[in-house]
Amino acid sequence: MDRVTLSQYLIHCDRRRSLVPEPLRRVLESCAQACAGIAASIARGALGDVLGSAGSANVQGETQQKLDVIANDRMLSANAWGGALAAMASEEMDDPWPIPEGEPRGDYLLLFDPLDGSSNIDVNVSIGTIFSVLPAPASAQQGTVSAQAFLQPGRNQVAAGYVVYGPSTVMVLTVGDGAAAFTLDRESGTWWMVRDRIQVPAQTREFAINASNARHWEAPVKRYIDELLAGREGPRAQDFNMRWIASMVADVHRIMTRGGIFMYPRDRREPDKPGKLRLMYEANPMALLIEQAGGSATNGHQPILDIVPAKLHERVSVILGSRDEVERITHYHRNA
Repeated sequence: MDRVTLSQYLIHCDRRRSLVPEPLRRVLESCAQACAGIAASIARGALGDVLGSAGSANVQGETQQKLDVIANDRMLSANAWGGALAAMASEEMDDPWPIPEGEPRGDYLLLFDPLDGSSNIDVNVSIGTIFSVLPAPASAQQGTVSAQAFLQPGRNQVAAGYVVYGPSTVMVLTVGDGAAAFTLDRESGTWWMVRDRIQVPAQTREFAINASNARHWEAPVKRYIDELLAGREGPRAQDFNMRWIASMVADVHRIMTRGGIFMYPRDRREPDKPGKLRLMYEANPMALLIEQAGGSATNGHQPILDIVPAKLHERVSVILGSRDEVERITHYHRNA
């Protein structure tokens, strides 16, 4: 079988329902280039100066790892000069990052989580990068960039993807016409398509949730997990397996590969917060990818992609994956 590169996939779209605009293609190729560089830094591990704390904190007050900073800088530098973006926003930065003065500005906004799963860095477990592309309003294209420009519902995304850095480096991408996977050839730096039209099975027997928080869960989540844990003797009359990697990218990639459900629900520890994960940098791009692969993604009450954000670093409860399971637990929330 003749392999298709990422660039060929984005350029030769006559078999697809819509063409990928050339500026959007440049953004996605620049993200892929940055992620290839991040993969190289990760691969050096203790042989490079990439492990451990950076001695700083991000906007959420979380301690930044050296790789958080390295990955953030790579994403910014790879996308700063291409002329396709008006501005960028990162989970690691307080405010939007406008394209530098004097450089051409384009029609898009880029949001990204440069390094998801930072707690796994020092133990050599899979981590990742997540990115999302939105249309830029006219004001941002003309030079006035504020957080307001980014506060669009996830349905507005024109592309989204993630890269998982594991035994192989894999990107899963959507441009609004299904989801496809690409593997990085580390010798040549080429991204080759390995799966097209990914489909998440509607049913599953695998779930991913941080069970250490069980005592804090709300009643619908507790009811659902108790049913799964009861196995064949319980109301579901079948056994389920639990998986938890503590990296959203890695957990979602497993679902994109063989199905499952991922949950990071709100809980009673901080009742004033709607959840833990970031809507703009994590939940929205993952929800778009999952929906494009036939799955479902909600906050327990409504589709994640329908949420209109109120702030740049908004948090949200996340339930996504195989459609039948997501619909079941969403039903439990709505009828609680």
